[in-house]
Formats: sequence, C-alpha cells, structure tokens
Amino acid sequence: MKLKLDQDTLNNDFFDNTRLLGIMAPLKNYFFCWQVNNMLGVNFRLNSDAELHLRKSRRDYYFNLYEWTEPESYLTHYIYHNQNDGNFLLPEFRNMDFLWLMKGDMVEDEKISTIATGIRNIFGVQLVAELTSEQIKNKGNMMF
Repeated sequence: MKLKLDQDTLNNDFFDNTRLLGIMAPLKNYFFCWQVNNMLGVNFRLNSDAELHLRKSRRDYYFNLYEWTEPESYLTHYIYHNQNDGNFLLPEFRNMDFLWLMKGDMVEDEKISTIATGIRNIFGVQLVAELTSEQIKNKGNMMF
C-alpha cells in the first residue's frame, strides 16, 4: 500500500487562522527588520534553521525568515524576504519585497491596522497591503 501526502491539505492547515501583509520596501532584509524592531518595539531575529530553499533552473535560492513570538502569547510573527537574486519566493507577489505572516493565535482587524500603520512609518516603505491566503498560488514555498 502506498501512502500519498496531501499537499493541499497541509498548505491549507498551515495557513488556517493566519493573517498576511505584503510590504513593498526596497531595503536590505536585515535593515528592514532592524527598523521594524526599533519602530514597533518588537524583537524579530533571523531564524537560520528555517531558511527557505527553492530550486529553479538547476540553481538553489535561499530566502531569509525572521521570527518573533509575542510574550505570553501563542502568536508568532514571521517576516519572509520575498526575493533572492531576481527570483521570488511568491512570484504572484513579485512587487512585494517582504511578507509578514501572523500565525498561532487570532489577530483582530484593529491589530492588523496598527501594525500596517507602524510599517508605513518606516523609512523606505512604499506600500503595505493585507493579502489573503486564497491569493497565494505557491503556498508550499512559505512552509518551513
């Protein structure tokens, strides 16, 4: 008997009860996260164990992932750098430089609005938009 992994179910489970912001900010990823930490009073750190890997045209591409868990909460925030050497983690959002995923607990609309406003105040940020998981065609690329 052969067992087959249902990738669609895994992808949907991963994105269940999440919120996602797309951010256009042509900045270095470490500089962007440093500014986020300073402006919003958070503590994002590079998670080198969860670096995302894609292989395209016989080349390997690695995408950095920054992580912060709110104290005394199940809510974890992830910032994905959406591009590496002209390739995109999510090609359907090639205009977004960063993707901010909130996962693990409910996130109210008011909190999303507050975070988006804070991000807009960061030097170099051109656009912040909420995205839905239904808009993501390559969900598997964001799973770690």
